[in-house]
Amino acid sequence: MVWVFLAGAIVFEVTGTLSLRASEGFRKRVWIAPVAVSYVVAFVMLFQCLNGGMPVGIAYGIWAACGVALTAVLAHLLFKEPLTWVMGLGIVAIVGGVLLIELGAP
Repeated sequence: MVWVFLAGAIVFEVTGTLSLRASEGFRKRVWIAPVAVSYVVAFVMLFQCLNGGMPVGIAYGIWAACGVALTAVLAHLLFKEPLTWVMGLGIVAIVGGVLLIELGAP
């Protein structure tokens, strides 16, 4: 169940970040509620994940890494932000790092 909470935390954090981008500096006020709700839900789900016994180093590492990678890819698709081959290489390194963290966990 902790993995479900972690996945939810990642999805809501990415949703909040993309909503923040869509708000254009809160000039589009319709995006304020999705930003706030998404971040609150993300942190509640992260809390549930940690409360379920996942070590904070593992949970936060995976959450942050997946959030960065997903945000970069989705921002490219939704907002036409640049996604260069160097950034792609960085995403591959992030995925590798997450795998190493997971394999190194007891």
